[in-house]
Amino acid sequence: MNIETKCLHSGYSPKNTEPRVVPIYQSTTYVYDSAEDIAAVFDDPTKSLIYSRFANPTVMAVEAKIADLECGTAAMCTSSGQAASLLSVLNICSAGDSFISTSQIYGGTYNLFSYTLPRMGIECIFVDANASEEELHKAFKPNTKLVFGETLANASLAVMDIEKFAKAAHEHNVPLIVDNTFPTPALCRPIEHGADIVVHSTSKYMDGHAVQVGGVIVDSGEFNWNKGDFPGLTQPDGSYHGIVYTETYGKLAYILKARMQLMRDFGVYSAAHSAFMLNLGLETLALRMERHSQNALALAKYLQTSDRIEKVVYPGLEGDKYYDLAKKYLPGGASGVIAATVKGGRDGAMEFMNGLKLTSKEVHVADIRTCILHPASTTHRQLSDEGLKAGGIEPGMVRISVGLESIEDLIEDFNG
Repeated sequence: MNIETKCLHSGYSPKNTEPRVVPIYQSTTYVYDSAEDIAAVFDDPTKSLIYSRFANPTVMAVEAKIADLECGTAAMCTSSGQAASLLSVLNICSAGDSFISTSQIYGGTYNLFSYTLPRMGIECIFVDANASEEELHKAFKPNTKLVFGETLANASLAVMDIEKFAKAAHEHNVPLIVDNTFPTPALCRPIEHGADIVVHSTSKYMDGHAVQVGGVIVDSGEFNWNKGDFPGLTQPDGSYHGIVYTETYGKLAYILKARMQLMRDFGVYSAAHSAFMLNLGLETLALRMERHSQNALALAKYLQTSDRIEKVVYPGLEGDKYYDLAKKYLPGGASGVIAATVKGGRDGAMEFMNGLKLTSKEVHVADIRTCILHPASTTHRQLSDEGLKAGGIEPGMVRISVGLESIEDLIEDFNG
């Protein structure tokens, strides 16, 4: 099926007289016929449902849909995008390990990688998203377990050369994890370009209506964990009766380890009602991303003509630094986010934002309604000047998330 059809039909196929729309299973618990049945499921949680901290039928339908949209084998929803990023790393890395990440990533993820994970004994080695193959290879250490990056960076809008990073990761026998939040699978499917695992903040375009916070991890099922050094997947897990995930679950090893071990212990699973709301957003995802991209390109072209704007960054603009990569990885559109540097630095950016009336000033992005934020004083506030520069964030830069309003109305608002 094509992406538009998958958005509507994947993950849930009602049988005779069953509800057309995915039902909300608002229950934490499930019943069994015997004590033996309960005991068996604690030996192998994949045999049936245990508790909604592990899995829930509503959430499972959405997981199946997202896995299909991303061309993956399986998915696991989480309570937030941050939780998805965290578990995607912890599922592979332990104290004493390292991993590589591009420096052009969401500020919250940068903080997680540069401050919180090192306190757990996990080192993050940052590289520029534009690093050459030679520079990438130099960043690897004997204890490096994965490579991480964003397809379209929040908020610098750097476009990741997925194939280049995948090639480098695989030459060192480690997987590539890609955060695909901004493009969504409607515009880019990183697994098709060599990525092994994909994460999302589903709070953004997948939801699209700002009604639920969530995240998801999608596993391609294609990475060979036996080729590298991944004892958590290839050696017995004492917390599950010595099960070896790669031997028992094959292509589902990574995602089932994340569910059976990390979700069990951290309990950051999505709620059924949140998954129901997310599914409503997913049903129109392909249509919305097309319109977001059209509006963003039109507004970006207008802002280039404004005497209040010093620079406009949007990968869909001809002449943009990432235009060629956008044509390769985002042929259907470069999503709906624009980075514009306002003249006058921080003060100029604040004044510019305060003059907007239709555009919402809020701590959010990727909504059907246009909104704006000043990253240097909000999402990336904890970063030093050097960290801001490394992340592609300038003091006067504003992040504009272009919605689905009339483009004429939006231009009038920014012309104010």
